[in-house]
Amino acid sequence: MKKQIIRILQQNARISNEELGEMLGISAEEAAAQIKELEDDGVIRGYSVILDSDMLAEPAVCATIELKVTPQRDRGFNDIAKTIMMYDEVESVSLMSSGAYDLAVEVKGSDLKDVAFFVSERLATIDGVLSTSTHFILKKYKEKGIFIDSEEPDERGLY
Repeated sequence: MKKQIIRILQQNARISNEELGEMLGISAEEAAAQIKELEDDGVIRGYSVILDSDMLAEPAVCATIELKVTPQRDRGFNDIAKTIMMYDEVESVSLMSSGAYDLAVEVKGSDLKDVAFFVSERLATIDGVLSTSTHFILKKYKEKGIFIDSEEPDERGLY
């Protein structure tokens, strides 16, 4: 049941307890209790909004930054990741399993200069960061399972 609730909330976190209960064949109160338990257990950490940034009045620039870092003795990558995630510009930090880099950092800034400053003055200066590679996101088509582009996908291309 909890897996079903999580799947539904990932698609629409604003669904009412009544609608959720109806979909799952339980009462609204039971649906609310299940959600509260998932929140209390730390399974659900928060809720977010998926935006079409092209529709916003204030433009934003998003980038993925690959970091090659030196892991610290007895702490690995954790301390560096915790330092990075404290910056307001940082949307997410992920440890990668293999490849040319160790951490993937997603950031948001008001313009290219803002992101470039963040990389050169904040990220690159952290002890243990060996190199950075910045990839600016030009357009998002899908995020968290939600189509961002207003056009419907062409089903013929899926085969």
